[in-house]
Amino acid sequence: MRKTPLTAASCAVVLAVTACGTPGEAAGGGEDAPVRVGIVYSATGPLATYGEQYRQGFEAGLDHATGGTMEIDGRPIEVEYMDDAGDPTKAVTATRDLIGTGHDIIAGSTASGIAVQVAPLAEQNDILFISGSAATDAVTGVNDHTFRSGRQTYQDILTAGTFMDDPEGADVLVLAQQNAFGQDNVAAVTDVLGAEGADVDSVLAPPETTDLTPFAEQVSQAEPDLVFVAWAGETASAMWRALDQQGILDSTEVVTGLDIKPSYPVFGEAGGRISFLSHYFDGASDTELARTMKESVEEAGGTVDLFTPDGFTAAQMVVHAAGAGDEVRERIDALEGWTFDGVKGELTIRAEDHALLQPMYQVELVGEGEDAHPELVAEIPAADVDPAVAE
Repeated sequence: MRKTPLTAASCAVVLAVTACGTPGEAAGGGEDAPVRVGIVYSATGPLATYGEQYRQGFEAGLDHATGGTMEIDGRPIEVEYMDDAGDPTKAVTATRDLIGTGHDIIAGSTASGIAVQVAPLAEQNDILFISGSAATDAVTGVNDHTFRSGRQTYQDILTAGTFMDDPEGADVLVLAQQNAFGQDNVAAVTDVLGAEGADVDSVLAPPETTDLTPFAEQVSQAEPDLVFVAWAGETASAMWRALDQQGILDSTEVVTGLDIKPSYPVFGEAGGRISFLSHYFDGASDTELARTMKESVEEAGGTVDLFTPDGFTAAQMVVHAAGAGDEVRERIDALEGWTFDGVKGELTIRAEDHALLQPMYQVELVGEGEDAHPELVAEIPAADVDPAVAE
């Protein structure tokens, strides 16, 4: 019997790496001019923890990709970090400000709702945009100027599909947040499982809501056969407590993505009653670059977690693209179809739509409380979780 996809969850400071040039001087202003990179990410706001993981990974990746020189072909790199606080309006303003001061590579975008607002600016201003941890499928294939350094929702769904059989006749309920990430998951589960005979419904909560009991009650009242949780941010703990209090973890099957380290104790004994998929966790892969990233991040006082590889990969892409030339077309051509060694193993940027093809993971959470930790069950090859080509 063919296994069928489910859904899962899976957020301004300035760092002048080398202080060269003046504001407004374009990165392509000469062979000695700096390469200016702008990072617009969530340093504060509901996804600040995710943003910090990305930042730590990016700095580790930049150190690795430049061999510790912080230069690309002898040109210094200047990186400016700007906080979007999880607000698309702030993100768009920050991106425009960075473009206006000569930053022709923009990266970051912790939140899906921000990524879809920034992506059009890349095409309009003829610059390169490398989205970060934002999982929305809408980023893939949106335009020639936009790439991504993390996974996307479709890959989550296909990974979750490795756990389950045909859902024909099942009542499926998606519990998610009322934002781009949550809506993407609802749409994807509806497209995939609905086509296979499941009755898909959803319960959506505003991202800022802290009292999640009413939403857990809605899930309980629906009496679904399967609950798919797509959740991100600091309210995850409250969400899981609400589900447990309503007895949902005991009454039905729950599938979700493994979240960040601070969330592990929240599951407690419930961890054994949940099927987990994972984009990444500390120890998921044992590649040379995984060890390099971990060593670099920890030496800087950080911790490897869910979205640290997204920053590391973004830095690899920045250096590779900038090394191809100053023209954005040269940089796009360099990235399209590029296969390279990443933290998770071999990664490929699909030329047709810029999806980042990568392995994913099945995980079990073992232990309780502060001792709870993930253990790898299986690595799912990239070819098994390739998203559909965006049109």
